[in-house]
Amino acid sequence: MTAADLAQSLAKAFPEATKLQPEFRGEHTLEVRLSDLLAVLQHCRDALGFDSLVDLSTVDHETRLPRFDVVYELYGMEHHQHLRLRVLLADEEECPSACEIWPTANWHEREAYDMMGVRFANHPDLRRILLWEGFPHFPLRKEYPLAGLPTELPEVAFTRPAPMADGPFVTSAGGKDAIAREPRARPQRAE
Repeated sequence: MTAADLAQSLAKAFPEATKLQPEFRGEHTLEVRLSDLLAVLQHCRDALGFDSLVDLSTVDHETRLPRFDVVYELYGMEHHQHLRLRVLLADEEECPSACEIWPTANWHEREAYDMMGVRFANHPDLRRILLWEGFPHFPLRKEYPLAGLPTELPEVAFTRPAPMADGPFVTSAGGKDAIAREPRARPQRAE
């Protein structure tokens, strides 16, 4: 079966819950109703052979309602086909967790929560994965300024130089050109 056949099969199995999007560059996408998401994901794994969740990502459409897209990239190891599912999510809505279907969803969902603020219902351990607990912002949201926002660093912030400071791979500031900034060009210190 081709990806187009699998997408058509899914659309026929869930006619009220899915909306087939136009094919783009050989990629097939279905928009899925939030209330039916887990049933559709389970069907994709069990009936259509999409045994791998390759990626889960989010898109912020700041001025659109519903604001967020949660995008699932699926792959079948047996048939070697890709399929993309997209669910629309309002600002305060929770998306059901796919961890029971694909355990790899765990870290993907944690990253989506950490960077975008999208919450996943029934996630086994929904906490920040890159930023520290208590960080008050979501850096990948559209309203987050590129220059960042001031925040209090926790006590665990660096208080001493990084281990590689002045090490063999750290370039020096200044110098007339890149060769002069090269660590091997610096005079060697006696140990």
